[in-house]
Amino acid sequence: MADGSPLRIETGEAISWIVLDRPDHSNAFSTGLLDAFSDALKQLETEGAPVIGVRGAGRGFSAGADLSEYNAGATPMDDVARLQRNLERWIAMWRHPKPVIVAIHGFCMGIAAQMPSFADITVIAEDARIGEPGIPLGGGYVAPSWVAHVGGKKAKELAFLPGNHLDGKTAEEWGWANASVPADQLIACVEELAGRMAKIPLPILTMKKRSINRAMEAEGFLAAVNAVAESDAVLHLEPSVLAMRERLGSEGLKPVLADYRGLSSTQIFEKYKKGSANG
Repeated sequence: MADGSPLRIETGEAISWIVLDRPDHSNAFSTGLLDAFSDALKQLETEGAPVIGVRGAGRGFSAGADLSEYNAGATPMDDVARLQRNLERWIAMWRHPKPVIVAIHGFCMGIAAQMPSFADITVIAEDARIGEPGIPLGGGYVAPSWVAHVGGKKAKELAFLPGNHLDGKTAEEWGWANASVPADQLIACVEELAGRMAKIPLPILTMKKRSINRAMEAEGFLAAVNAVAESDAVLHLEPSVLAMRERLGSEGLKPVLADYRGLSSTQIFEKYKKGSANG
């Protein structure tokens, strides 16, 4: 990619890494980063190694949407088109001829927690933090993509608490991630996995991927996620959401976040399992 690009491609023998490279902005998904990601996927259809990896530079994978690009003047249909366009980027990963492995460390929040649901394999650091946006400014966009992996009740558990989050070990237990490993072993683990996968000729890998995807699509995976853009766009016009955006504009992010900060669902459950709720 060109100098100044918000991502870079690092190609080895078995795996081509797409590295999200906006560490000063927590790898937030700006339009520039998303466009560069789509371009990289297209480029790697015919170039690079037989396996694709996606990871983030710096302290974490991604903080999610770049809120600095929020367009308050967008029409409802503009909003639907923007959200659907982003969803299509992940579907391109789903339909890519090469296997795609997402490696998550640090944090993976908001719409960044949507992307790995469309990957073929997800490997996560044990101490990573994956979760919903800290402020309820929309809804019905991220969690539906989790249902095929974790089931409806766990997806609701994720979605119904503001800023709810899981660590890597829990994401593995839920079935959203294939495995959780120590953070300092994450890249080595993915590269060894890719090396073993690359021993299978790419045409065979491609057909294996397509056949399994067809089985998931027959169960309704893509049908479920194809409506999420409209759900989220509708909620962006909900009076309570508009009031929240006004409050963000007048007070700033930190005090509003503080009002919603609290224990995650897994922390609440653990608290009561230990019988320490009153202690």
